[in-house]
Amino acid sequence: MSIITPRVSLAFRLALRELRGGIRGFYIFLACIALGTGAIAAVNSVSQSIIDTIASQGQELLAGDVRFELNNREATPEEMAFLDGLGTVSVSTGLRSMARKPDGSDQALVEVKAVDDAYPLYGSFKAEPDYPLAALLSGQGGTYGAVAAPLLLDRLGLAVGDELLLGNVKLSITGTVKTEPDALSEGFGFAPRLLVSRRALEASGLIQTGSLVEHAYKIRLEDKGAMSGIQARAAKEFPSAGWAVRTSDRAAPSLTENINRFSQFLTLVGLTALIVGGVGVANAVRAFLDSKRTTIATFKCLGAPAQVVVLIYLFQIAIIALGGITIGLLIGALSPIFAAQFLAQFLPVSTAPTLYPGALLLATLFGILTTLAFAILPLGHAREVPATALFREQGFEARRLPSWPYILLAALFMVALAGLAILTAYDRFIAVVFVGAIVFAFVVLRLVAAAIAWLARRSPRVNSPALRLAIGNIHRPGASTPSVVLSLGLGLALLVTLTLIDGNLRQQLTGRMNEGAPNFFFVDIQSAEVDAFRALVQAQAPKGKLMEVPMLRGRIIAFNGEDVSKMNVPAAGRWVLNGDRGITYADTLPENAALTEGSWWDKDYSGEPLVSFSSEEAHELGLKIGDKVTVNVLGRNITAKIANLRRVQWESLSINFVMVFSPNTFRGAPHAWLATLTDPASTPAEDAAILKSVTNTYPTITSVRVKDAIDIVNQLVAQLATAIRAAASVALIASILVLAGALAAGNRARTHDAVVLKTLGATRAMLIRAFSYEYLILGLATAIFALMAGSVAAWFIVARIMHLPSTFLPDVAGLTLVTALVLTVGIGLIGTWRILGQKAAPVLREL
Repeated sequence: MSIITPRVSLAFRLALRELRGGIRGFYIFLACIALGTGAIAAVNSVSQSIIDTIASQGQELLAGDVRFELNNREATPEEMAFLDGLGTVSVSTGLRSMARKPDGSDQALVEVKAVDDAYPLYGSFKAEPDYPLAALLSGQGGTYGAVAAPLLLDRLGLAVGDELLLGNVKLSITGTVKTEPDALSEGFGFAPRLLVSRRALEASGLIQTGSLVEHAYKIRLEDKGAMSGIQARAAKEFPSAGWAVRTSDRAAPSLTENINRFSQFLTLVGLTALIVGGVGVANAVRAFLDSKRTTIATFKCLGAPAQVVVLIYLFQIAIIALGGITIGLLIGALSPIFAAQFLAQFLPVSTAPTLYPGALLLATLFGILTTLAFAILPLGHAREVPATALFREQGFEARRLPSWPYILLAALFMVALAGLAILTAYDRFIAVVFVGAIVFAFVVLRLVAAAIAWLARRSPRVNSPALRLAIGNIHRPGASTPSVVLSLGLGLALLVTLTLIDGNLRQQLTGRMNEGAPNFFFVDIQSAEVDAFRALVQAQAPKGKLMEVPMLRGRIIAFNGEDVSKMNVPAAGRWVLNGDRGITYADTLPENAALTEGSWWDKDYSGEPLVSFSSEEAHELGLKIGDKVTVNVLGRNITAKIANLRRVQWESLSINFVMVFSPNTFRGAPHAWLATLTDPASTPAEDAAILKSVTNTYPTITSVRVKDAIDIVNQLVAQLATAIRAAASVALIASILVLAGALAAGNRARTHDAVVLKTLGATRAMLIRAFSYEYLILGLATAIFALMAGSVAAWFIVARIMHLPSTFLPDVAGLTLVTALVLTVGIGLIGTWRILGQKAAPVLREL
């Protein structure tokens, strides 16, 4: 111990003394660490800011301490008495319907929300003009007030003071929505908001048997301490109520979950940038140590132990890495402040400057582990090279591995890096797949580099001296081929993968999905209206195909008698259990489905209730034929046995259900009907005429034009794709930095080559051609690999995970090739230009 401490102290002092000369050669190292660390710190700081704000503003986001939600029915007197006993209750009702102009000339789908005088219990609703909500929604002479989203007024060409029809009631637009405190907890809406009073909704006639309506009972508790036990108490006293209970500490669980998932994805992209930067770290360390050959040789000749030499440069690397990490942490710390300026209108994010230590610590750990994992092996090489070899200018080109302690340390840091990525992930399976993919990519890229060098070594002799020199540069000892392929290949492969996924999704939404999708969905058709509705639509679209099915809403509450809320359900199938599902019954197999297991029931079946389950969702939930499914429908628990599994084509956008029951299950139960109209030859004008006719004739039927819904989804996909591409660009920037570093690291050898060749008569033009050929070959080979790897990864995600048709996109191939060639040739020639102007005498004196 007494010997080790002075050695460490001496190494530290010498490291600081050497750093006085500056950090030339480490700028790319610094940039790579700062970029990757900053990306991880920024993503996690912003996501934590949003999640913390959701948690701290839970009462305002929920507009209550607790929320009870019932679908398609109101609370019974007994249930209402229970809710009143908990505290002050505010009741709101939500549904989708059609709002139309009084003259019937235009209409639009709206998200209707009817509230009582107590709304909101927490937070504040703000409108323009800023009058009390009760005054804005008050009625007079059969006309009720309404507050609309500005988007609705734009769509219909209306202004405050104009009138609007909703169902059978006339509304006067008294203001526009500025702030709706509980909008996020209500979930995503496909249509603009229209806020009315509950009295207006009752007068509209929209709430009928089987209508798709959501009743929310928001409560300000008298006893705040009772919140933790409310769900258990409600389930015990009303086991068949079928209501969903949410407390203010989980005001927007779906939003929180999606933020966590998106944050994980962006963190992994940031980690990709950091790992790509790790290659830059290794290149920078190797180049730096190469430039310090004489100093290292002097240390060794003066008797410095090898451990001290390694410590001197390890300290320097650590100090510079901490500088890069500090820059990254500063970026991460400031990110929530800047992000708030853009996200405040969409998400609850705090604008107050706040540090998130957990996010910054995670980024710091990733930065430190990446630095150590990639810097250890070059340091091990420096330790092994004898002083005589260093003085003879032989450097670190030898490709033999360093001694086993350095290999073991590098492996341990790599494992720690992978373990940290997996342990801190929201979805560890995805993290494991990511780590496996990164390891696989590194191995394959090394093999690709080796294959390029092997092919170059065995290529036939060419007549062109420039091309012959380029081929020789690719496979010679100390060539930059592995570094160039590894750095550029990983970033390009990621970019190709994301671009192909985005392109396939857009093609699916705007192409294939549009081709087979129905023109309209018609919801809330009453049984008494079905025949007349059918006649109207067939008269308007005689060539169209009209499909009608009965529809109810139900919530799955148990599998084989086990409460689903207490089950560990895989993430892939969890959506089936979130909220109410549309369900139907049928005596024959739906025409757009195919049985995969079991058999369909007879038309006159009258035994125990049976259900047909979607095969994909059944497998994700671990269900099989013979299992029992309990569904709460209209306040009743109904248990049915799975009779068969069927394949459902969700991408067709036609009428599909996870569960189809035997008709005897709901015999006599009140319900509405759902219909679709498919007419590929219909023009936009004909669609508009159908929409206008149905809305004016049946004001309580909700008409959804599928193309409009697809356009909204396409816009969301575009916004997500922009965010993902921005994140992926961080990895590509890191790749460019590493590429520049890799090419710069080989400049010493290129300088010697250029000087010798120029001495032997080579012209500057011939050398430029040689280097250009070299960079072109490397860029082309790397682009082909990135294209192949990215295409396979995109195909797997689109076809195997998303279960959508996957298509290769030629424009992506062209862009990849052009990007790779521009980067390699451009950066290579920029770095080479200085070499070509190098005077011969100083270099020749060192040979």
